[in-house]
Order: sequence, then C-alpha cells, then structure tokens
Amino acid sequence: MRFFSYFYEQEMDTLFYQKPVSFSKHSDRELLSYALGATLYMPGTRKILLHDLTSKKNEGLTSIVLDLEDAVGDSDVLQAEQNLIEQIGKVYRAIETGHLSIESMPLLFIRIRDLEQFKKIKNELGECFQLFTGAVLPKFEVETGRALLEEVKLMDTAENPFYAMPILETGKVIRKESRMNELISIKGLLDEFRESILNIRIGATDFSGLYGIRRNADTTVYEIAVLRDCISDIINVFLRADAPYVISGPVWEYFSSKERMMKPQLRQTPFRERFGEEGLKWRTELIDRHLDGLIREVLMDVSNGLTGKTIIHPTHIRAVQAMNVVSYEEYIDACNIIDSANGENGAVKSPFSNKMNEIKPHAYWAAKTLLKSQIYGVLNAEFTNIDLLGTKVYV
Repeated sequence: MRFFSYFYEQEMDTLFYQKPVSFSKHSDRELLSYALGATLYMPGTRKILLHDLTSKKNEGLTSIVLDLEDAVGDSDVLQAEQNLIEQIGKVYRAIETGHLSIESMPLLFIRIRDLEQFKKIKNELGECFQLFTGAVLPKFEVETGRALLEEVKLMDTAENPFYAMPILETGKVIRKESRMNELISIKGLLDEFRESILNIRIGATDFSGLYGIRRNADTTVYEIAVLRDCISDIINVFLRADAPYVISGPVWEYFSSKERMMKPQLRQTPFRERFGEEGLKWRTELIDRHLDGLIREVLMDVSNGLTGKTIIHPTHIRAVQAMNVVSYEEYIDACNIIDSANGENGAVKSPFSNKMNEIKPHAYWAAKTLLKSQIYGVLNAEFTNIDLLGTKVYV
C-alpha cells in the first residue's frame, strides 16, 4: 500500500519529486507511525466491510478503525461484536482464496471498550485476529492502561506486529487542575511500552462534550479555547525531541452541505492563479462539501506538529492526505540541515535564499520532515498541495 495510489504512474511522475514509498503492517514502527493518514472510523455494526475493501470504494484510504465503543449504542454491543467477528472472518477467507490482496488493504484497527471485550474478540477471532495492525484504546488513563498495554504486548510478534493507539479524552486530561499530572503519568507509562505505541490520538469530541461545546463547520479546534489549551499541553508533553511520539489530529465531524454563516475559508487567489475559472468552480465545490474548514484545520494540525487525522467520512480522505505531503522547499531545506550537521556550521542560508536554516534548532524538524517525505512523498517544485485535491492533474 502507498499514498495516492489512485493516480496513474505518469501522473505521479509529473506531481512528485520523490514518490511515496509502499508500506504495510510489517514496516518499521517509526515509519509506520506516520503512515495512517486519514483514519476512517466505521461502526462495528457495519455489515459490508468486505464489499468496501474489494470494491475499493474509499479511494486512497490507508487505515480503518472498526469501532466497538462510541460509534455503537450500549444496547447494540453484542450485535456489533458478532458482526465484527463475522466481517473479519469473511475478509480473512477472501484473502485465503485469493479474492482479496492483503497488500492492497488499508491497515485495520479495532477500537475496544475494555480489557474483557479485547480478550473476548481476540479469542473468538482466533487466527483471523492477525488481520489487525493494532487496537485503539479509548479514554486512556493510567489506572486501566497498563493492563491493556500488557495485552497488546502479548499479541505483538515478529510475524504479526500489533500496536496500541491510546486516545487522550478523559476529564482528567482536559481539566486544568489535573491535566499535567495526568499527562506526565500517561507519558511515563507509555514510555515503558514505547515499542508498542504506534501513535497518540486526541478525543476532541469527548473533551467538548464535557463542556457542552460542539464546534461548527467554520470553527477549528484551535479556536475553541479549552480545546486549544489542552492540545497545546498534549503537544508539550508528547512531542518533545528527547522522547517524541507521533500525535494524530482530532476528528473533523462535518461532511454535508448546509447554509453557511461564516465567510468561506479557502482564498480564491490560489485557485484562480493556477486553474483560472475551472479552479474557482473547484473551490466552490470544496466549500459546498464543508472541506474548506477541514483543510484549514489540517493545515493547523501540520503547523502544530500533528500528523494524519481521524475522519468519519470518505470525502475527507484526499484533503487530509494532500495537506500532509511535503513540499519541495521543505524537503530541500530538511536535506540541507541534515547534510550541514557536521559540526562546522551553526546556521546556513536556505538554498531558496529566503530563510536561515539553523542546524541544531531545526534538526528535529528536519528528521521528521524526511520521515514524512518517505510516506507522503515530496511534490515537484511547480506543484502545491492544492494540486492533489482535484480528480485531474493540471499541468
């Protein structure tokens, strides 16, 4: 699997200076932690998983979470468990008979409610459980987290790697008086199981619910004060250069069109200058699908060091993944910084003559950028992330 596989190779050659590499659940953990992209949540009650995978209806999708927690009503838990077991069994048999290629499948994750359910699903699926790349651990906290991580570690083998993705979304994390102690305690626990942690996710919806807040389609999480402050502290604790984790952007909830109250958030100029009147029509289509707010939030995610995003609708896939692609200028600057780290220079002029590249302060950024460039690719100099949003390649 690789990003942007829906483009023809000739189009990839046109768009990319460095094309995305292929990856699978067996890839190096550090590289794989950047590879989830737009992670689509599906309720465990969904009955057509095999059809979704064989028809490739979700173009460009690289990771799926089958959700047995918030996406399933309390009265439907048993039904969801049995349906998930049935669907995974069908997928496993389709792979065995050659009707489905595991190499072309998105990474599969299971979001569980608690340890008992985790063990139950694992036991009932048997060998089919190896289709999962990991487990999403909701409402993660220290008191219950250790047992869950120990179970994840037991499932992890050289033949079938298995990872955890904790979600930070409890009251202890969002409330200011308990936040830092809780985050530092969680960080200490995760450090003990570092090789089992794929990335960390942020439960913005649960956080908002504790305050009776729901952001609208014109508002990013960074404009909700209580969410912004909490996300800032999560980044502060978990993205430090001495022991960093990959943090994923919180979910974007909107996908349908309705009358707007706020001014659209995509400027006309980039679309008009690159594609003329056709570009303005394209911009209008993105706005009508509420993708302008999503694009703005993803850009804020990237600016704050987050990679990838939780999504709940397939229309979000392309926008999230396009905005995470590394630009030619970023890539060349990152290479310049790494190549200059020989002890002879403290700072060097960027090859683009528009900034200074400081070797030590920018070293961590450069290393992250080069990792992302392997997974998402590097655009050719004449292209921007906008070019990846359309259904055609404009030259």
